[in-house]
Amino acid sequence: MVVGAFPMAKLLYLGIRQVSKPLANRIKEAARRSEFFKTYICLPPAQLYHWVEMRTKMRIMGFNAEAVKPLNEEAAAELGAELLGEATIFIVGGGCLMLEYWRQQAQRLCKEDQRRAAWGGMQDEVGHLALALEALQEQVQALAATHSALDELRAQLQEVRLQLCPSDQPSAPQE
Repeated sequence: MVVGAFPMAKLLYLGIRQVSKPLANRIKEAARRSEFFKTYICLPPAQLYHWVEMRTKMRIMGFNAEAVKPLNEEAAAELGAELLGEATIFIVGGGCLMLEYWRQQAQRLCKEDQRRAAWGGMQDEVGHLALALEALQEQVQALAATHSALDELRAQLQEVRLQLCPSDQPSAPQE
């Protein structure tokens, strides 16, 4: 099952990426055209990204980078637009994952509610059956008491017959 799920996850990721790519491209174009967008939205994250990247590379190579030269405005605008486009794709993908998670949680809660309702219905049915069983047991006991009283009356009637007619013994049927 996991083997089948992994290619589906890759396919889903590629689908989300393809769907959100036009949106990211529009944002990139807006960033390249608008001075406000370029100056306040694209340049600061691009310069920060460049600064962190350069300091990390220098430390990995064993150099101590005190001052990192900032990117020129055109390269920073391009990098900022790329970062913004990738962030858009990431946000759309993350949003899809969150929506799927919430959907699955709601579905799981719905199934639990259905299971609880079914369990409650079964418990109610068992309660009704227990009451019906008690009523039937009372009826059987009442019939048994009536039957024993009838047996006693038959026995007394038989005794009275024997006392009244001692010669009337039940005889075997003649053939």
